[in-house]
Amino acid sequence: MVRTAPLESIRSFLVAIDGTQAATNALAVACEIARRSRAAVSVIHVIEVPRSLPLDAELMEELESGEVILGDAEQLAGRYDVKLDARILQARNVGAAIVDEAVALQPDAIVLGLDYHRPYGRFELGVLPLYVLENASAQVWLIRYPPDSVSPS
Repeated sequence: MVRTAPLESIRSFLVAIDGTQAATNALAVACEIARRSRAAVSVIHVIEVPRSLPLDAELMEELESGEVILGDAEQLAGRYDVKLDARILQARNVGAAIVDEAVALQPDAIVLGLDYHRPYGRFELGVLPLYVLENASAQVWLIRYPPDSVSPS
């Protein structure tokens, strides 16, 4: 038996953003649905810390970039009249950080925007989405955009 939930039953989203157009477009999709259903939207940007550094290392350049990405996300959400809970996390593994944050926040759906990758002529999903799909206890929405996709916002 397949479990499906109508969009109206989605009360909260967790959207992982990395500054790519695909992530921005996925956030726009989540905000449009959240606007209609009055769902909560949480956004995270994860800074992956190299193993050669302590986990709490001050990565100022990455932090500043993350602040810009979150600022852009808040502007986008404002156009949909949606309030975001936005945060920056530092972790060794981005996928594990997304899954851990989902455990803490208990969203109804995790949303990931994916660019279209065809290394060696064959479509490749990538390590991050596979990790989240395998380990998340919430619904996972993968939104894959074609090459040179146009922003919906």
